[in-house]
Amino acid sequence: MFGLALLFGCCVGFALGLTGGGGGVFAVPLLVYGLAVAPREAVGISLASVGGTALSGVVPRLIRGEVELRTGLLFAVAGMIGAPFGSYLSTLVPETVLLVLFGFLMLVVAWRMWAKTRNPNLATGVCATESQEKADRSACQRDKDGTLRLTSKCARLLVLIGLLTGVLSGMFGVGGGFVIVPALVLFSGMEIHRAVGTSLLVIFLISISGVTSYLVAGRELAWDTTLQFLMGGMVGIFLGGIFAKRLKGPSLQKVFATAVVLVAVFVIVKSVVL
Repeated sequence: MFGLALLFGCCVGFALGLTGGGGGVFAVPLLVYGLAVAPREAVGISLASVGGTALSGVVPRLIRGEVELRTGLLFAVAGMIGAPFGSYLSTLVPETVLLVLFGFLMLVVAWRMWAKTRNPNLATGVCATESQEKADRSACQRDKDGTLRLTSKCARLLVLIGLLTGVLSGMFGVGGGFVIVPALVLFSGMEIHRAVGTSLLVIFLISISGVTSYLVAGRELAWDTTLQFLMGGMVGIFLGGIFAKRLKGPSLQKVFATAVVLVAVFVIVKSVVL
């Protein structure tokens, strides 16, 4: 059991380092089907281990300047507000239904990310029509140097998505990276490698809120499994970061989308058929 927890934690960390998300997406199924942990208990373990792993991954990226702090903090604050609501909602939904909803949500996110790779220019982080404000209806736009124009309209959109991310985090036990990365790329025009680093910061902060809500609700957290997952995750996120540097933006998005689809199909089939 000890070896499996370390191995699964390494897989979760690798996903985080490679794509900036997917940690909780993989952690919950691995805990439920690999270590026979109850789904609701898996939520708490996932939040704590993924949050700790994200912290170990974001520190070096902060030092290298690969994190967009302003956008990340805006996302995180909104997400930390939403997490307790998601945690409460999870208690109202049957566990099987919770896992099926989780799977379908992953399929939608994966489809959106894959579709984005068909037009690489949309993911460069530069607004293609920045000199024609009336022609560009995007809520968030960027200057030629990639700097986000944080207008009130853009801020409202990012806060709304951040709140949604927090609710999903508390409800499904995910750090929210599988939503944060696509959201940063699709709605704020951030380049995906930078979105990966920013996502890790948001995941860490939102996880703090999620774990706190989980414990305040009177639920117990299996600290031994959490620490084993975390130990493996720290190794995995280091390896994932190395591989991420070798992949171009569109390729990285496709890897992210493919991995999420595979896990989503497994979760849905396992929950409904078996």
